[in-house]
Amino acid sequence: MPEKESAAQQAVGDITPKLADLTDQVLFGDVWERDGLSPRDRSLVTVTALIALYRSEQLGFHLKLALENGLTRTELSEAITHLAFYTGWPNAMGAAARLKAVLDAAQD
Repeated sequence: MPEKESAAQQAVGDITPKLADLTDQVLFGDVWERDGLSPRDRSLVTVTALIALYRSEQLGFHLKLALENGLTRTELSEAITHLAFYTGWPNAMGAAARLKAVLDAAQD
C-alpha cells in the first residue's frame, strides 16, 4: 500500500516538489518536533501569527491542526477575540469565520 501523501505534497507537491519536501522534512519534521514547546503550544503560536499577519490561506489548516493538538474551540475563540484588539478587527473577524468553517466541517 502506498504511503499517504502529506498535506504539503497534496497541496503543492506537483508544482513545487522541493518546497513540499522542505515543508515535510524541515518545518514539520524538525521545527515542529523540537523540544521546548508542545505541539499544542506551537499550534497556538502559529495560529496567532497567522491571524496577526492576516495569512488566512494557511489559517484553516492550522486551526484544524490546533484542535488535533489539543486546543479547544473555546480556547481558539478566546484567542481570536483577544487578538481583535492587538491585530485588528478584520483579522479577528476573518479568523472567526475560518474557525467556524473548520468546526462546521468537523461536524459533517
